[in-house]
Amino acid sequence: MNQKNITNKDRDYGLFRVAATVPAVKIGNVAVNVENVTAVAVEAAQQGARLVVTPELSLTGYTCGDLLHNDLLLNQAEEALTALAADPRLQDIVLVVGAPLRHRSGLYNCAVALAHGAIQCVVPKCYIPNYNEFYEKRWFASGSQIFDDFIAINGQEIPFGVNCMIVMGNAKVGIEVCEDLWVPIPPGTHAALAGANVIVNLSASTELVGKHDYLLQLISNQSARTHTAYVYAGAGYGESTTDVVLAGNAIIAENGALLQQSERFATAPRIAVADVDLQLLDHERITHNSFNDNANDECADSYQLIDIEEPAKNVDYSSEPWLRPVNSAPFVPGDKDTLNARCEEIVQIQTIGLMRRLEATGIKRIVVGVSGGLDSTLALMIAVRTFDKMGLDRKGIYGITMPGYGTSGRTFNNATRLMKELAITVEEISIVPAVEQHFKDIKHDKAVHDVTYENSQARERTQILMDYANKVGALVLGTGDLSELALGWATYNGDHMSMYNVNVSIPKTLARHLISWIAAAQPRDKHIIQETLLDVLDTPVSPELTPADEQGQIAQKTEDIVGPYELHDFFLFNMLRYGFTPAKIYRMACVAFEGEYTGEIIKKWFLTFTRRFFSQQFKRSCLPDGPKVGSVTLSPRGDWRMPSDMGAAMWLNEVEKL
Repeated sequence: MNQKNITNKDRDYGLFRVAATVPAVKIGNVAVNVENVTAVAVEAAQQGARLVVTPELSLTGYTCGDLLHNDLLLNQAEEALTALAADPRLQDIVLVVGAPLRHRSGLYNCAVALAHGAIQCVVPKCYIPNYNEFYEKRWFASGSQIFDDFIAINGQEIPFGVNCMIVMGNAKVGIEVCEDLWVPIPPGTHAALAGANVIVNLSASTELVGKHDYLLQLISNQSARTHTAYVYAGAGYGESTTDVVLAGNAIIAENGALLQQSERFATAPRIAVADVDLQLLDHERITHNSFNDNANDECADSYQLIDIEEPAKNVDYSSEPWLRPVNSAPFVPGDKDTLNARCEEIVQIQTIGLMRRLEATGIKRIVVGVSGGLDSTLALMIAVRTFDKMGLDRKGIYGITMPGYGTSGRTFNNATRLMKELAITVEEISIVPAVEQHFKDIKHDKAVHDVTYENSQARERTQILMDYANKVGALVLGTGDLSELALGWATYNGDHMSMYNVNVSIPKTLARHLISWIAAAQPRDKHIIQETLLDVLDTPVSPELTPADEQGQIAQKTEDIVGPYELHDFFLFNMLRYGFTPAKIYRMACVAFEGEYTGEIIKKWFLTFTRRFFSQQFKRSCLPDGPKVGSVTLSPRGDWRMPSDMGAAMWLNEVEKL
């Protein structure tokens, strides 16, 4: 998986740069802590961060013990807030720091937001841990019932309450403190339901064996459930004392994905900076309509909106990189173990889907056209797994190879060798005589290699499969994949049609990895099957509908005609999954494929993708059934509903301007 930085010359595309920091801390030394907080905040600001978060009680230290009830420490913490807010080096950011603050008859563990020379708001910690090594109730009161209040800090009245929300342009920031994340319903959940798309957490969580993995799960899951960016700043080395060690955690997650994570157990300050995508988060909330329903049901509390004017000078995305990964293969996990697990899961979904269809219909035979290409090979291997799982004789799988004008020796040999090694029923039926008779019937010159020439062959193959299935009482298994459906690269009522298609939501880039995984899983005594599968992977993608070259090799290569599938899969994923604009997708592609394709080439194939995607919807409107395996599919009954006559002008105009 290719992950690189991206430069955007047009706009910020909804990106919002945030920083989680772990400053050096001297327990109980406010003056030194102010210097250290300022140092990491200035560095984060220099990296373009607009929101900077520090750990829990970062101005005093978390492990001060009973000194937290000492007036000198509390007074200095209050004075430090005013001094930090006034620091001219911090005027272009929102800085969130931790401090103990007195309010009426209680002491509260607070997150304090500073911006534009002033203290903007104060959010108290709601849930006060008092178990194991934690005994915070000895010092702090819970702020869970404080709403729409004001707290006096150095003679100023500051908005105070768990319902304070910072607004910075399109960013709406909710705040919680440490333990608040660990309870069944975190305050950040209420903030998200009220509109917050960024949640920050100031923490001082101690280290235990295995606890860090759970913390990462909490942060990831919370950001996924709430469709937010989650910025977590955990106290580090300087807080370690007596019976506890704190390792320092600067973590940034977005919608379930970890974007940045600092080194743990470091003795020096750490900063994690990332660009979170507010457009992506907004799209997720719009498309997952249950989020809005939940907000209407659960979010009874109103929030104090603290509107903070954005600084005039933000990140210049026309010259500076995006600090977030851009994946060139979004359908394919980059981690090998994850990829292998994903391949196994997908193959299981395909197999169970086909099993259920056979069981429901009572059919115990399958007819599949085997060309020796990638897609038909994958469908064949799924059919074999299905029959084995159902305890059916593999001879009930009728693999039919149908050589035509463009069939190469390589694909023909791979198809026949694979079918024989798999011990299925093998049939060879040439389409040439029938197609030539058809050309005579419709008065088409077979020397003219046009769309009629090609589609007549595809439809003849489908007719053979359908009629043969009728003859033996079988189900015709489809082989076309998601990438071909997106481009409409299928003959209507030809390879476009089947009785059930196990590949319908498998993109081409993922199909390659599935075949590779299946090949690797073959027993040692099945080396011929493995070798054949690997050669299929090495064969150019082609419908083989035009004559082979003089050497008998494939002349018609799909990617030479419609463009590279890795580009088309990239366009497809980002258009359907996140609803990104063409301009945004183009910029992402330029960086994800830097060094592989020029901007001009990307634009050329993006235009092809856009034209074909819109014009070929009529083919997708009548697709056969097939199992959904991922979040991006084109089934007209499930995930993609678009009028067949939808115009592409608006999208094409934007691509043309790139």
